[in-house]
Formats: sequence, structure tokens, C-alpha cells
Amino acid sequence: MNDLAAQASEALGRSGAVRERERERGDGWARVQIELHDEANPLVVDVVASTRAAPSRVLYMLPGGGLSFASNFFTPRDRNITHFMRGHGYLVIGVSPREDGLDPASPASNDASLARWGFAKRKQDIHGVITAVDRWLGLPHDVLGHSAGGAHALDHAATYANGPGKVMVLDTTGPYDPVAEPTYAANALATLDAYERLLAQGRFTIDAAGGLRALIAAAASDPLGDSGVPRAVGGGSTGSFTRAGLVHYGLIHTSRLPGPTTPLTGLPQSWFYEQGHLAGQYTFAADPQQDRFELTHTPLAVFEDAIAALGSGLVTTAGMRDLLAIWSGAPAYVIDWSNIRAKVVWVNTELGRGAHPRGAQLIAEAGNADVRFRVVPGYGHADPVFGRRAEADVWPLLLE
Repeated sequence: MNDLAAQASEALGRSGAVRERERERGDGWARVQIELHDEANPLVVDVVASTRAAPSRVLYMLPGGGLSFASNFFTPRDRNITHFMRGHGYLVIGVSPREDGLDPASPASNDASLARWGFAKRKQDIHGVITAVDRWLGLPHDVLGHSAGGAHALDHAATYANGPGKVMVLDTTGPYDPVAEPTYAANALATLDAYERLLAQGRFTIDAAGGLRALIAAAASDPLGDSGVPRAVGGGSTGSFTRAGLVHYGLIHTSRLPGPTTPLTGLPQSWFYEQGHLAGQYTFAADPQQDRFELTHTPLAVFEDAIAALGSGLVTTAGMRDLLAIWSGAPAYVIDWSNIRAKVVWVNTELGRGAHPRGAQLIAEAGNADVRFRVVPGYGHADPVFGRRAEADVWPLLLE
């Protein structure tokens, strides 16, 4: 690992000064986390390698919006999708978004320069890391992205002719079909307009995780306490959710909850989920303290660990604008689906982003004969990375 850390630092250091942030070892693996100070706000890169066998390929893992590599792909520490991919011959390199290193309490987290931190900026950062590592190792590479990271993976493949051999997508959304899915397409346009207005108002970042962090902390300290949120928002009867009840309801039925653009659109912020982050059941009782709830695939403790591993939890408004442009087919940001020549394995979840295959169809219609789109039943948006049975139900699908 000493050689790997030194070589990775040297390779990335050609783009700017580097600082090793963290190093650890486990049974058959080692990890080093590196800060690349090529700009005022550093880029954090994680390198995870086997200590028993040389890699045959490199896998770049791109986390979802508001997440980091550690929170999205390296939780729980002993059993995660990173270790699964490492066990299948990959040197894993995680590229966290720069906004993960911002301080939400600092004025710098809403600096006007962040208006330029959209998809093009993120693509530039990812490409810089890939170029540096390719010069170092010379191994072929693939990319894997979850949620918004899946869109970044597809964007990378559409842009660079010498890009990945394979794109692995976990629960993301391509453009909605305006004919077959008119309501979704209209919602995407309305939400795109909302993000453009937020940018015009000078709101350059959005705290995507702060509310959830607070809910989890409150539930941990007093699970039966009154959350202050009426159960009517979920179709319940009188009274308010308990703190633990609200956490579970919000994770299971994410699509029904309000968000930062709600006053501008009239839509729940997470309307694009078929149900929510995690599969589960929530049953209302007459007394809020008698409500019954459980998660199907992901233990709450694992999700709590993922939230604890976050950095800032921020997303950039420009990045969200570009993402909604992709969903709506608007010209504000365009992925050239016809230029994706790599193999594509696109795995969505029934209760997360659902059966919306238009992006995969556009890639196939342009002549790419190696595109697979499928939907895993009974899984929520985050279950494919955190679920107890994801190693059997989901991860092998990506390697087909």
C-alpha cells in the first residue's frame, strides 16, 4: 500500500499539490484518501486496492448528490459495494464532489463562484483524475455512478472517445419521454425553472442532508418525542409523528415530503421517486406512539452511518439545474446519448427512480447494441448500495 499511496499521490500531484488525509488497512485491502489542491476548494479522491492481487481494471465510483465516496460506497465499512468490486479485480477510485468539502455554516458555501459548479465542472474534475491515473497505471477503466452520479458517469462516457469500457448505473434518471410520460416531463420542466430562479436569486448551494441529519439526531435522543410534523402530510389521522416515526416515514415515503423548491413549483421536492429512499412499511395507528414501521432491506443503523460519513451534505444549485435539464430534455444541459459507445448496464429500483428507460433507449437507438436496463423489484433508491441482500440481488447485475 505504501507504493500505491505514493504512486497515486505522485500521479494526482501533477495537477496540483496533494495532501494525504487518511490511510487504513483491512483484511486484504488498503485505502488512502488524498486531497488534490488544484483549486481553492480541493478535490478528494479515495483509492481502495487489494493487498493480495494486482488489479486488472480501474473502477471510478461517482457518488450521488450531497454524498461522498465514503457515505455512498464505503458504508458499512466491512461489507460494501467497493469491496465487492475490489474482489472482482478492480482498483477502486472514488471521486467525491468538491462541494462535499464546503462548510455549510460559512459564507463561502454560497459564494457566487459556485454558480459555475454544474455538470460541466464536475465532468472536468472527474476527467482530470482519470487522465492522471491513466498516465500512472495505463489500465482500462470503467465507471459506476449512483443517483446523480449515474448521470455523471453517462455524461463522461458520452464526452470522451477513449472513455470507459463499461458504464454501470445505479438508480438514476435519463430524460423523461414527453409523450409516454407527460406528467413526469412537465414536473421536470417546472423543477428546472425553480432551480434557475434560485440561481437568479443568488442561492448557489442547497443543504441536501442537513434536515435529515437533524431528524436522525432528534430521533436518537428522544425517539417517542413529538416531531412537530402533523401526520396529515402522509395521509394519517390527527397528531404529529414521533421523531422516530418521522425518520422512518421520510425514508420510506420520500416522494411525499416537501423540499427547497416546493414553494416555487407546488411539487414535493422528491416527486421523482416512485416511493422513497428505502423500502419499508409504515402503518398509522390512532395514537402516534403506536404507529408501526420497519425497513425492508437497509438497517437504519447503516443509513445513519452513511449520513455520519458525509462531509457538507451540500449540492450545488447549478448541478441540480443541469440534472433537471437532462431529465426534461431542455437545452440548458445536454448529454449526447448517441455518443455513448461503451457497454451500459443500467439498474433502477421499483420504489426509487422506477421504470423510466428512455435514456437507455436513446443509447440503444443510436446503434449501441450492448445496453441493458432493468428494474429491481421491492428496492428503494438507496437500498442497492446499503441493503443486506444487495450483494446477491443487485451488485452481480452490474458485472453481467
